[in-house]
Amino acid sequence: VQLQASGGGSVQAGGSLRLACVASTKISSFNVMGWFRQAPGKQRELVARITNRGGTNYTDSVRGRFTISRDNAKNTMYLQMNSLNAEDTGVYYCYGVQVILTTPNDYWGQGTQVTVSS
Repeated sequence: VQLQASGGGSVQAGGSLRLACVASTKISSFNVMGWFRQAPGKQRELVARITNRGGTNYTDSVRGRFTISRDNAKNTMYLQMNSLNAEDTGVYYCYGVQVILTTPNDYWGQGTQVTVSS
């Protein structure tokens, strides 16, 4: 199983980006998928996640600005990021968890850089 993240870039504050995470297998097989980010000098933090039933969770700092979604037909998960600010700068990683019997298996994408200039 492979996850390929893309869509990062450099934008000015207030701008938007859409990240995509393409899976090499059906994303319906993932119990949960999501995005983490890691800013320079900081720990990796969960940004948003979505379950295979469509339930979503967001960290407080992005709620109302970011939207996570998944397109099963395209085997792709998205993160629409609006009203970006400098604190959103970091490397964004997509991940997915498959639970086989009772064992969770984590898969990670390679990361995509997001840089927001103020």
